[in-house]
Amino acid sequence: MNEEFMLHRKLFINYLRNEKSVSENTIQAYTFDLDKLFEYLTTEKSVEKLSSLTDEMLNDFIKSLYFVKNDIVFSSKSIARIISTLRTFFKYLDNEKVISINPAENLESPKIPKILPEVLSVEEMEKLLELPDSDNKLGLRDKALLETMYASGLRVSEVINLEISNVFFNDGFVRIFGKGSKERIVPIGKTALKYVTRYVKESRNQLKSKNSQNYLFLNFRGGKLSRMGILDIIRKYSSMAGINKNVHPHTLRHSFATHLLQGGADIRIIQEMLGHSDISTTQIYTHVDKEYLIEVHKTFHPRK
Repeated sequence: MNEEFMLHRKLFINYLRNEKSVSENTIQAYTFDLDKLFEYLTTEKSVEKLSSLTDEMLNDFIKSLYFVKNDIVFSSKSIARIISTLRTFFKYLDNEKVISINPAENLESPKIPKILPEVLSVEEMEKLLELPDSDNKLGLRDKALLETMYASGLRVSEVINLEISNVFFNDGFVRIFGKGSKERIVPIGKTALKYVTRYVKESRNQLKSKNSQNYLFLNFRGGKLSRMGILDIIRKYSSMAGINKNVHPHTLRHSFATHLLQGGADIRIIQEMLGHSDISTTQIYTHVDKEYLIEVHKTFHPRK
């Protein structure tokens, strides 16, 4: 790869990590996107300096993503993310005076169809939560884990990294460090708190090891649970409950938000609890709620 490209990619990633506190997952995505761009500029356009880039070249790069290459197919959502990366990167270069004209300023994102998240009904959620056997150490852990995820609407990364010191047992809330290390306070609810308390006193003491640190939820070796570990737990119980949906950790978060909305909660309060910086991200749940209302109307109204 061109030395200038490598230098500015490194400086940009350092800027994201140190000044913007961007998560490592996001940094990996930025790196992947920029590498795709640099590969294209080198092989297809013979560009050697970022300052010689034009908006036409960037548009040609975006167009190239719509065609299958080496069995890689980019969805509209992936292309939109790459465009977002380019905008951020070239704005950074512009601010740093590396370039005099920003070629990404007028890039247009593809229209992404809204895909409503799949959610569990209240009845399905109750079935799922009833299944773990809280009389054995792993069953009690699973019960506490599922109750916490549903009670507080946590992202899987947030529940993985949740520490005991951030569970405020007397006050009934958890302190979460979400995307970009943003802190938020979320209620946990009496039922979840009851099982977390039992789990900490009983199961966790049996599971913990020298690798446990202060993490709340541990695997059978005593380390913190992984994403795949939590996915396996959720799929195990959803299968046992006979739920014929693609249930994954985010399904519990979607269900948390949807059930709150159905119960009459204000969408801005839900936004706060989910840790969404933009209300438009939360508003997808209003669409889910409309689907629910239509289904209820079809089921119960005498003039279907």
